[in-house]
Amino acid sequence: MDAPTAADPPHHAAAPRPSLRVAVVMERLRAPSAWEDWRHRLAEVLVDEGQYGSAPRVLRDDGQTRQTLFPGLEMSLWRDEGEGYYLNLSSGAPVWFVMWRVDDEDPSRAWPELVTLSYNEAGRLLDAQERVDNHPLPAPLQAWLQAFTDEHYRPEPRKRRRPVSFQEPGQRGG
Repeated sequence: MDAPTAADPPHHAAAPRPSLRVAVVMERLRAPSAWEDWRHRLAEVLVDEGQYGSAPRVLRDDGQTRQTLFPGLEMSLWRDEGEGYYLNLSSGAPVWFVMWRVDDEDPSRAWPELVTLSYNEAGRLLDAQERVDNHPLPAPLQAWLQAFTDEHYRPEPRKRRRPVSFQEPGQRGG
């Protein structure tokens, strides 16, 4: 299956696990404040159809700001992450979530480790004290994610809770 573009989202019917390759652009600022030597941030997430090669490369470095492209990160959709995709889509502004790390020996270096579209997976990473940033998801890829989510996830219907005043005294929680 060819890697999809933002203009042509992937079709997941033929693939057991839909996936696509992405490239991540990380930005590094030198001494952005009196308290920091370096600041890193996610600058962009791009669909990677192989046009970016396989090795990281510097796109821009003016001595103050450096942007580095990290190609070839695989992002797959998993059926058991349906709720996380649903939460991302229903947020009103769906995003890519990118987990990235800073080199312990050289804090001027940072790189992306993982890209996901699952709100729940991003939350688990944050709970584990990982760095996770987000970037807006293009509309064609939102449609691709929506189609996958619609096929593999059904939100549980909300159960109406009976007001405490209508419950028997023995059934009240307090």
